[in-house]
Amino acid sequence: MNHLTIRLINVHFFAFHGLYPEERQNGNHFLLDIAIEYTPNDRVNSIEQTIDYVTVFQIAKARMDIPTPLLETVVMDICEEIFLQFQAVDAVSIHLSKQNPPIEQFQGHVGVQYNKKRN
Repeated sequence: MNHLTIRLINVHFFAFHGLYPEERQNGNHFLLDIAIEYTPNDRVNSIEQTIDYVTVFQIAKARMDIPTPLLETVVMDICEEIFLQFQAVDAVSIHLSKQNPPIEQFQGHVGVQYNKKRN
């Protein structure tokens, strides 16, 4: 069986997710990667035969605009909305990283990865 994967890679957002008051007040930079697997019925020659990555971006942006304490909640919500919008989707993998976490003496990024297959 042939699969195609649609990807959004290193999508930058500025959002107000986090547990701590300074995160909700000051915001942070985030990077989002989404991979969506699906099985095309035939050769893909039109947007109607594939997963529209513009719509996927709009789903992600709408959810990133809602301040949320946990990144886990954000990625799970994005995934669920992708499954609702696109019946052809077989699996979704999402990675969301916070670029400047408020951790003393920490250099690097933190993030969550969520993978789900359609039942």
